[in-house]
Amino acid sequence: MKTILCYGDSNTWGFNPRTQGRYDHKTRWPMVLKRLLNEGAPVDEPFWWVDEEGQNGRTSCREDPVEGDKNGLRQLIPILESHKPIDVVAVMLGTNDLKPRFSPLPYDIARGVQRMVTAIQDSRMGPGDTSPRVIMICPPATVESPVFKHIFGDSVELSKKLPPLYRALAEESGAIYLEAGKYIETSAADGIHLEPEGHRKLAEAVAKIVKEL
Repeated sequence: MKTILCYGDSNTWGFNPRTQGRYDHKTRWPMVLKRLLNEGAPVDEPFWWVDEEGQNGRTSCREDPVEGDKNGLRQLIPILESHKPIDVVAVMLGTNDLKPRFSPLPYDIARGVQRMVTAIQDSRMGPGDTSPRVIMICPPATVESPVFKHIFGDSVELSKKLPPLYRALAEESGAIYLEAGKYIETSAADGIHLEPEGHRKLAEAVAKIVKEL
């Protein structure tokens, strides 16, 4: 059995944009991914084990002066150690880096996620102390909504500039690149999070990559 770690923010945690609660296990994309990767496997011998590691507000590598302990890079190594050995890590971060409090530039956001990719590769947390394969996922662009405008400001145009930068830095690092916005879009309900259909389509896109590894 192989292990994939899904490392992200509230869209990996499963934040529901309509209720502001959490989607159930059948809806969240890591759990949908688990079902897809284990199709045809015996019930007691799955092909893949999927670990969910989503945190609301998690950034790539920034210390949040308002929300506190959200630095994804600083949290990363203890989490990797707790799940070792890991064959694949799917990272989808960067949305919270759009917040005006960080005065973000598009390159800085993508570079922050690349730092995480490099840290995963250098961690040697794969089987036999090898490097896990990394899928670097660029989140879908945000959309206009009054719900979180007081936190994210006018982040829509900034978020649209991220895909080519993520692609370039993923290729530079030897990571597998996935542009989530080609498959899903952010919910208009709050401008930040995913509808159930988005979770399903994202899981399908990641499953396709994993099965081809």
